[in-house]
Amino acid sequence: MFRFCTCFRRRRRRRSAWHEYRVCCFFRRRFRPVSTDPPEAIRKEFEEYADAGGVMGVQELAEFLAEVQGEPIDSGTAQAIIDDAREAKPLKVFQKKKGLSLDAFYGFLFSDDNAAHRPDGVSQDMTAPLAHYFIYTGHNSYLTGNQISSLCSDEPVIKALKNGVRVIELDLWPNKTHTDIDVLHGGTLTQPVKLIKCLTSIKKFAFVASEYPVIITFEDHLTAELQAVVARMLTETFGAMLFTSDSKSLENFPSPEALKRRIIISTKPPKEYLESSSKVSKEEDEEQKGGQVKPWSGELSDHEDKPTDIQQQVSDQLDREEEDQIVAPEYKSLIGIAAKKLKSDLGAALKIDPHSVSRLSLSELALEKATDSHATELVRFTQKNLLRIYPKGTRVTSSNYKPLLAWAHGAQMVALNMQGHGKALWLMQGMFRANGGCGYVKKPDRLLKNDDPNDVFDPKAELKVKKILKVRVYNGDGWRFDFDKHHFDPYSPPDFYTRVGIAGVEADTVKMEETHAIEDDWTPVWDEEFEFRLRVPELALLRIEVYEHDLSDPDDFAGQTCLPVWELRTGIRSVKLCDHEGETLPSVKLLMRFDVIDVA
Repeated sequence: MFRFCTCFRRRRRRRSAWHEYRVCCFFRRRFRPVSTDPPEAIRKEFEEYADAGGVMGVQELAEFLAEVQGEPIDSGTAQAIIDDAREAKPLKVFQKKKGLSLDAFYGFLFSDDNAAHRPDGVSQDMTAPLAHYFIYTGHNSYLTGNQISSLCSDEPVIKALKNGVRVIELDLWPNKTHTDIDVLHGGTLTQPVKLIKCLTSIKKFAFVASEYPVIITFEDHLTAELQAVVARMLTETFGAMLFTSDSKSLENFPSPEALKRRIIISTKPPKEYLESSSKVSKEEDEEQKGGQVKPWSGELSDHEDKPTDIQQQVSDQLDREEEDQIVAPEYKSLIGIAAKKLKSDLGAALKIDPHSVSRLSLSELALEKATDSHATELVRFTQKNLLRIYPKGTRVTSSNYKPLLAWAHGAQMVALNMQGHGKALWLMQGMFRANGGCGYVKKPDRLLKNDDPNDVFDPKAELKVKKILKVRVYNGDGWRFDFDKHHFDPYSPPDFYTRVGIAGVEADTVKMEETHAIEDDWTPVWDEEFEFRLRVPELALLRIEVYEHDLSDPDDFAGQTCLPVWELRTGIRSVKLCDHEGETLPSVKLLMRFDVIDVA
């Protein structure tokens, strides 16, 4: 690799011409032109199914789709694919006989219709109780940045809802005159936003991405008088959209289907919050003294936050006499999902009440401890009740924790900070690509099995391999359209390589494997295969990342995605990549092959 000067100019000629770089004023380097030819492996695949004339007609395409892609189709569907490819490609790529030439076949493989994961809409049963689903959940949804000094706004709430998030968290505090309600992170320097503004935005954007229910969790620091104000705001804003129950407690949660286009309020009664505040303070102190999240096989190494003196017991700001106040009845009647107070004995909190359901919250560190001592109790509790996990208080930069540990133990509301980006959020986005991106993903049957109380799934138990996933990375393209030609390397075309790995239960989570780097090529061809042995494929997420290799500096990020293994379409598929924040890049794609083998 030749890199020693910042003075250069790249000269573009016609497509078939060599690319020339001028270094300083007297040295030039030439690179081969961008190739759009199919990789050799794809050429061989085409030749195996094409007829003697080098054309893949209706019958040949149908055979390919059935045998390689695992999608048996009729002749009419095969003809429609050929017709669509004809519209997408110039006529010169077709032979006189109607069918696909090699170039047209290659174009079809790279098309969105042949995507590895195509959101075809909701595909799972949505009539089970809420507790049977993972729910797309945000933490401190109103913050625009860090947990200490960023602005509070309805804009992050709107963005989250547009992205399919179904659980929005708002912290309620009296304003300075105690006549209105602010939303802010108590005990910090965050600037407030009015509650009514957040509620109005929630109503407007709640069901843009999904028709399934939106849950608003309140952290309530209000007097009874201000609770009544909140109750009026809720009823006036949402009206009949609000879910309420006539009984004091629910024996079972309704289903997402029954709650379509409904808004559900979930909070702990304020008096209970105050009574538990001293315990919360002790837990946070313990977290700050000794709690550290273990790195996830070195892959989730978002830096750990240092303890801060600004984090403090937020409930001390209320006068002590408020502990004895009666909760406003009109407010209490709007609480659709009651939050449970965590007492000193976690085992007692995880006991199942056969006559009622509730929501329990644990910090990420409390969850780690609970999975060591109460793993099966957590799974059994979440078969009927809701469990919410939230980031530890020292994550002041809005970093995140690994979500798979919580999901593997049945936790439905795994709350992450949506303000930034990073590998934890990529996994969250990958999980909720499943089931048509509706924000609700049915939990695996093994997490819901409750026929035998002594036979409860333990994700840390020794498990047998259930499936083998083979992943073959052929090639990639699109960076030349989405990035400036100097973005990755000012001296030459980029040197791309791909990383693939699995995130899942502990036994399935492996260190990511890499292809070799292809030097000086905007359209790299790797053609490398990797194999993953999966014990719980129903919780496995396929991680895919592309980087540009650099000898002197950290490698440049070039795209990523995360796909639910249980919804992968087998065969040769196109894979769209996303940027750091999870937004889909317009043109960048990989061509990959996925094969899933059942293990007896």
